[in-house]
Amino acid sequence: QLQLVESGGGLVQSGGSLRLSCAASGFTLDYYAIGWFRQAPGKEREGVSCIRSSDGSTNYAESVKGRFTISRDNAKNTVSLQMNSLKPEDTAVYYCAAAFGGVCSDFTCPSCIPYEYESWGQGTQVTVSS
Repeated sequence: QLQLVESGGGLVQSGGSLRLSCAASGFTLDYYAIGWFRQAPGKEREGVSCIRSSDGSTNYAESVKGRFTISRDNAKNTVSLQMNSLKPEDTAVYYCAAAFGGVCSDFTCPSCIPYEYESWGQGTQVTVSS
């Protein structure tokens, strides 16, 4: 059974750092676009950062550019999200997801839109205190 599991969430102070990890079972992450998404209370799920499999290009939400970095560790079959200079508004449940291309119709897809991603983990809570 295909499975994604997030880890690394927790409580940190504003300005601190946290590293999230997405581990896969049953498939190889390197073959697929992988995204990190988050959902804060009362808000829609949004793309935080995504990485393509074909060329390794990355995508970041404007709110996290310069602070977050997505990367692959193919030997461990994981994708991480390094989060620096954390702000209270970063507080959310963070999810990793894999895109298999089933909803895509052109080369630009997937990018970093939630509906483009088909396999999701259960999420890990990130809380940033003021």
